[in-house]
Amino acid sequence: MTGSTDEEVISIFKETKALLTGHFILRSGLRSGHFFQCAQVCQHLDKVTILARLLIKKLDCPTPNTIVAPAMGGLVLGQEVARQLNCRFLFLEKVDDKLALRRNFSLSSSDNVLLVEDVVTKGGRVDEALTILHRTNCNICAVTSLVDRSTDELDFGVPFQPLLKLDFPTYDPSNLPNDLKSLNPTKPGS
Repeated sequence: MTGSTDEEVISIFKETKALLTGHFILRSGLRSGHFFQCAQVCQHLDKVTILARLLIKKLDCPTPNTIVAPAMGGLVLGQEVARQLNCRFLFLEKVDDKLALRRNFSLSSSDNVLLVEDVVTKGGRVDEALTILHRTNCNICAVTSLVDRSTDELDFGVPFQPLLKLDFPTYDPSNLPNDLKSLNPTKPGS
């Protein structure tokens, strides 16, 4: 990806107030001074259209015919990726804070699935979604996300192709830097 594409993506996040600074409690339980609140960018469908187009351009995987997104973060982006690729769109929803394939959605061996997420930090939600997909007979082409903010190398067993890789440090709550200790933590949600 070119630096100009990275700059365009960051500009969209800043413009829509999706890129926040402060002291945040991430879904993983880790803490960070930066947070991507993708719900903010998803209010602006013109921006989602641009981000999906940039994401699709970056993909290097067999052509999917089905897009699956975990709730809630990946829903709007996943649906737009599916629209642009002319694919079927399914979503996994939370039931008692666990993902589930519901609403009589089904996948078969004819489904080439692209899993679309908004932000990946440790990959827990992606792993949970992949576990569900592996229980079906579908072919998983790849995993993609708007932002990969992981600090470790992630291995989902299928290609992982994020639009933007950013290295914002994350911290264990018992080992915070002084600048975060001085701020009240918030958990804004994705």
